[in-house]
Amino acid sequence: MGDWVKACNKNEVGNGDLFSFDHKEKKILLANLDGKLFATDRICTHEEADLSTGMLSEEGVRCPLHLSVFNLQTGEPQNPPAENALKTYNIKINENEVYVEV
Repeated sequence: MGDWVKACNKNEVGNGDLFSFDHKEKKILLANLDGKLFATDRICTHEEADLSTGMLSEEGVRCPLHLSVFNLQTGEPQNPPAENALKTYNIKINENEVYVEV
């Protein structure tokens, strides 16, 4: 079991938004896809690009550097060049605050 840390207030991650935060050495990405929140590692597994500057679509989050798309639910890359999955994190919302289990 990990620790639950506050990431942000729910209204800071609107539909279609990407939100980034750091907790100790972890760089985490929150994504709001069609009203559902997801949390993954923020750094692409291929070339260490920051996914918070990427694009969000139905397929997932697209890396701004080499255009690999990562599934937000599983972290799995959907196309090359990325081959390794992003770590995914559990999320809970309590009184309009978003928490991530790290």
